[in-house]
Amino acid sequence: MTSPPRFRDPGWSRDHFIDTVLVRCPRCSGPARVAPASLPPGITHPSPHARRTLTCLACGLSRYTKDSTLRFHWSSPTDPCFQAPLWFQAETRHGLLWAYNREHLELIRRFVASTLRERDPWYEPGRKMTLLARLPAWVKRSRNRTEVLRAIERLQRLPIDPTPM
Repeated sequence: MTSPPRFRDPGWSRDHFIDTVLVRCPRCSGPARVAPASLPPGITHPSPHARRTLTCLACGLSRYTKDSTLRFHWSSPTDPCFQAPLWFQAETRHGLLWAYNREHLELIRRFVASTLRERDPWYEPGRKMTLLARLPAWVKRSRNRTEVLRAIERLQRLPIDPTPM
């Protein structure tokens, strides 16, 4: 059995993953999206502080933020705009594993599956407390690798189609 390739921390923060956040719809509990409300012409990547909209294709719910304030809670699996519960959540015996979207979940999966994890040396410029550095210790422990990867597989199988649950 070959070990997964080495993993190098890309140095991303939480802002990298909040363009589109998948949440539970407050009305029907189905999958809903929180995304930038609208982008000016010529802008392809929205500001982290752009106004957002929550939309559910299953029940038609649509909500807009009144301001651009983001409230992050590292210990709480909610989106930073509407405080709606995240769609990707899995309970393990060590704690709750969560992700903002599939891209975030894939980054965590690659990190956990890797046996050699590298990050920038302390003298390199850039963020020292990246999103991966802020993961709970139980997610990073090699003895929990199998259980965490099983939880990630369950989350990857969650449907994202607009059918109510």
